[in-house]
Amino acid sequence: MKYYIIAGESSGDLHGSNLMKAIFKYDAHAEIRFWGGDRMAAVGGTCVKHIRELSFMGFVEVVKHLRQVLGNIAFCKKDILQFHPDAIIYIDFPGFNLRVADFAHRHGFKNFYYISPQLWAWKKGRIRKMRKIIERLFCILPFEEDFYKHNNFPQAKYVGHPLLDAIDCHNSQTDPISPTNDRPLISLLPGSRRQELCNTMPDMLALAASHPEYDFVIAGMDILGHEQYSRYGALPSNVSILYNQTYRILSESHAAVVCSGTATLETALFNVPQVVCYKANPVSIAIARWFVGKRVRFISLVNLIADRPIVKELLQQDFNQTMLEEEFVRITSDEAYRSKMLKGYAEVRHILGGCGASDRVASAVISSIER
Repeated sequence: MKYYIIAGESSGDLHGSNLMKAIFKYDAHAEIRFWGGDRMAAVGGTCVKHIRELSFMGFVEVVKHLRQVLGNIAFCKKDILQFHPDAIIYIDFPGFNLRVADFAHRHGFKNFYYISPQLWAWKKGRIRKMRKIIERLFCILPFEEDFYKHNNFPQAKYVGHPLLDAIDCHNSQTDPISPTNDRPLISLLPGSRRQELCNTMPDMLALAASHPEYDFVIAGMDILGHEQYSRYGALPSNVSILYNQTYRILSESHAAVVCSGTATLETALFNVPQVVCYKANPVSIAIARWFVGKRVRFISLVNLIADRPIVKELLQQDFNQTMLEEEFVRITSDEAYRSKMLKGYAEVRHILGGCGASDRVASAVISSIER
């Protein structure tokens, strides 16, 4: 059978790659055409567009690149008509994917949505449209299924979180990152978009420079280009960069400073105490807060899943050197504070349940097509 998969961000590339492996397991002759990144390309299939051409963060950034975004949508619609897949699977990326899904539904294609848009946070009005155009919606956060059921969307189903599969498959390296040094390792996860790097790297590097007693490793992503990490001057002597080895870095870390996103949950699942930081264009943040209102109390996945503060979130003006330093000392030196956070992580893992999300989605999609 023929599958068309659209992922537009780094996390979608990770989840898409595991989904593709599951599809090939159940359908050895599957023909897959996809929008994604290097992880999906490594599995097989045909890559239409790479995620480095797709991901823009925030309202202001999207508007600035609107012509490119609209051009990609038009190209995607044309490509779907030519490929004529048995199923289209959309992975998060709602601003793009829902426009394509509406088009695909009108042309008679089967639409499956994996990793629900965060409609419980904002744009709840999209549910009415999704109810008409999406055949099955696969949720990865436990509370999402109830949210959709309460909003008359019975085709939504919680399948578990795919990060559990990804981390369970991770093989620890035998050689340590800093073989000649006894200093504890601190992970710096500055984000997966250029705009995030601009907003997080300067403060992260300043923190590292003031703590020579630790080794800091930046979890780099070569999708962004090596030049993006060199824009901030020479690295302090105790800072290095490893590209595309986030899990290896986390598996050896004493603590982490993390830009909000999927990485906050990855850090928690590796049991690494962390401080979450986030800063964006003030206009984009103001618009987001207007849409969200008081419906969402947290920004990090760890706190959202637990529905209580487990990790400290430093957002916008709170993400400054003074507050970052204060929280960094707590997550590295306060054993009671670290222990309390790790107990919170165990609670999150329990809420998420077991592995197998990718297999469940692949099986459900194939069964639906066969019926």
